[in-house]
Amino acid sequence: VAMETVSLEHQIQSVQRHIAFLKKEQMELLHDLHLEILRLQKHCSELTHDLEMKELEARQQDVLDRELEEKCRAMEAQLQEKEKDNLELRKELQHKETLVAALRSSLRSKERRFLEELKRRSHRVTILDTELQKQT
Repeated sequence: VAMETVSLEHQIQSVQRHIAFLKKEQMELLHDLHLEILRLQKHCSELTHDLEMKELEARQQDVLDRELEEKCRAMEAQLQEKEKDNLELRKELQHKETLVAALRSSLRSKERRFLEELKRRSHRVTILDTELQKQT
């Protein structure tokens, strides 16, 4: 009986040591799990912050994109207006060039007639001068 009691006491002490070891392991595991939870919470907060910053940047980029699109549309409208003005000016220039060409042609024709008339008169003056010379 004494032997069984000693053996039973050894078993109880062994079980108590195992329980103490398991409690210690469980406490360490819980501690590590709490640390991991804190680390993951911190990481999650950082990721949330990064996501919020990216969303803010994306919204700002969208605003910039819309502003640029509006400016682009305004510039395109101005370009179309300038092209329209340019086309009108080209038509006006072409019309004026046509008028200039017609005026040049008319001027050449008048110059030719003037020179012919001058020649005739010069010839007439020569004839009259010759007759006058004869008479004197």
